Amino acid sequence: MSVIKIKRAYEKAEANDGYRILVDRLWPRGLTKERAAIDLWLKEIAPSPGLRKWFGHDPERFLEFRTRYVEELAQNPAITNVSDLLTKHRIVTLVYSAKNVEINHAVILRGFMESI
Repeated sequence: MSVIKIKRAYEKAEANDGYRILVDRLWPRGLTKERAAIDLWLKEIAPSPGLRKWFGHDPERFLEFRTRYVEELAQNPAITNVSDLLTKHRIVTLVYSAKNVEINHAVILRGFMESI
C-alpha cells in the first residue's frame, strides 16, 4: 500500500516526497517548473472550475465543497490514473497551491483515495 502525502507547491521538494503530482487545475503563481519538481500535472483531478469558484476557499463552505467535490471525484475517470500511480509508487505526494493547509481539495482527494 502506498503512502499518500500532501504538500503545498511552495514548500521545498524533498527526496522523501516520492512521486509528486500537482493536483491543481492552474499552475501555481510564480513557481518555476524546476522549483516545483513535479513528476505529473494531473489537472483533470482538480475540482471543476465552477466548483472551485463557488468555494472560493471560504471555510464556511468547506463541508458543502467536500460533498460536491467527492461527487465529482466519484465520476471522474482521472481517478484511475491516481489509482494506477499508487500501485506503481510507494510514496505519492499530492501537491497543491492553496494557502490553507487544512481546508483545500488535496485534503479531500487524499481522503477519497485512501477510502477506495
